[in-house]
Amino acid sequence: MDYKAAGLVAGIEIHQQLDTREKLFCHCPTTLMDTSGHTGEFFRYLRATESEMGEIDRAAQEEMKRVRKFVYYTYPTTCLVENDEEPPAPLNEEALNLCLTIAKLFCMTLIPQIHVMRKLVIDGSNTSGFQRTALVAINGALPDGGRIETICIEEEAAQRVKDDIFSLDRLGIPLVEITTSPCMHTPEEVQQVAEYIGMVLRSTGKVKRGIGTIRQDVNISIRDGARVEIKGVQELDLIAEVVRREVQRQQSLLEIHAELVKRHASVGTEQIDITGLFKETKSAVLKKAKKISALVLPGFAGLVGREIQPGRRFGTELSDYAKKCGVGGIFHTDELPAYGVTAEEVARLREFVHAQEQDCVILVAGANGKQAACAWNQVHNRAKVSLSDMPVPEETRKMLEEGSTAYMRPLPGAERMYPETDVLPVRIDDA
Repeated sequence: MDYKAAGLVAGIEIHQQLDTREKLFCHCPTTLMDTSGHTGEFFRYLRATESEMGEIDRAAQEEMKRVRKFVYYTYPTTCLVENDEEPPAPLNEEALNLCLTIAKLFCMTLIPQIHVMRKLVIDGSNTSGFQRTALVAINGALPDGGRIETICIEEEAAQRVKDDIFSLDRLGIPLVEITTSPCMHTPEEVQQVAEYIGMVLRSTGKVKRGIGTIRQDVNISIRDGARVEIKGVQELDLIAEVVRREVQRQQSLLEIHAELVKRHASVGTEQIDITGLFKETKSAVLKKAKKISALVLPGFAGLVGREIQPGRRFGTELSDYAKKCGVGGIFHTDELPAYGVTAEEVARLREFVHAQEQDCVILVAGANGKQAACAWNQVHNRAKVSLSDMPVPEETRKMLEEGSTAYMRPLPGAERMYPETDVLPVRIDDA
């Protein structure tokens, strides 16, 4: 594929743990623990706060669609700062000096006074509902003429043990975040730049090594597509494949959009209650659901089941959005009969919702009416995007095995950042 002709533009953010004695805002050691040996635990419910302008970040709003109880494991090596029950200590001087060294290796301009900011994050990875970060340097050089835009120092997130259970041993380990400009135009170039930055970081002899100590976030867009941030690419050898598959996904979504326009497709507006149709079903998912709703997509038949990445279809994208409300996923008539749903039930469904042969019907099963309505709205809104002038939505996505990706949340906006009032600014003098 000619990626330059496709208009591929990419940049990367590299997050590297620093090998310091203490964490960034407390005096706890940066040693990881065996989670089975945790000595205590507590829980939190997290909600987003408003920005200084009175607005709530759109990514945080997405996370609040489902009420989640987050559990945190504690250890003798963690303290009340990690619990968010004590104010943070001053910025770790050892970590800051190491971050300044890395900035000088990239010939960057240092910020004369460093101010710590709070970055709103309510996915459970921080007990406080935000991550502390500070801009340290700007405008660095890469060998191929590309640029490093910024270097920040920030605290590492809590380690996910399982589902909504997190371990606090990792929370607060100092990180350096290096962000490049969108200066790469092939998958191989993205991987090469990541390799070069990793080499420079390792040359300091003061960064942690091993799986999970360095992570790459890749920002990708193509012509007529949208900027997408793919989080948590840990395997360096997979970066190029992640880029290839994201280009494939965006091109597939553009092709689906063109076909929908050609068919004069539309998105239904009625949330149709079909719970009664499946009272005697043998589908385990539908049988235990308290509320089943249908959405008719006129003209979408065959496209919801179209593959857009290896192992993923357009219907999978719709399902990812529904899952933000706590449902397990969706069914759609491009893949039915299957999963215990019979051909007779599909025919009865189509007749009940007045769906034509060229239409696709989405089924959303919820534990209650509120959950089903939330998931229905998510699918409805995402389907409408496919018919809009910008059919590839701006998103934050997570990497899956082998390099495909899944929707996490919308891209965050400026509303997620606000000043940290508990940490004093640090002046960077010539010395």
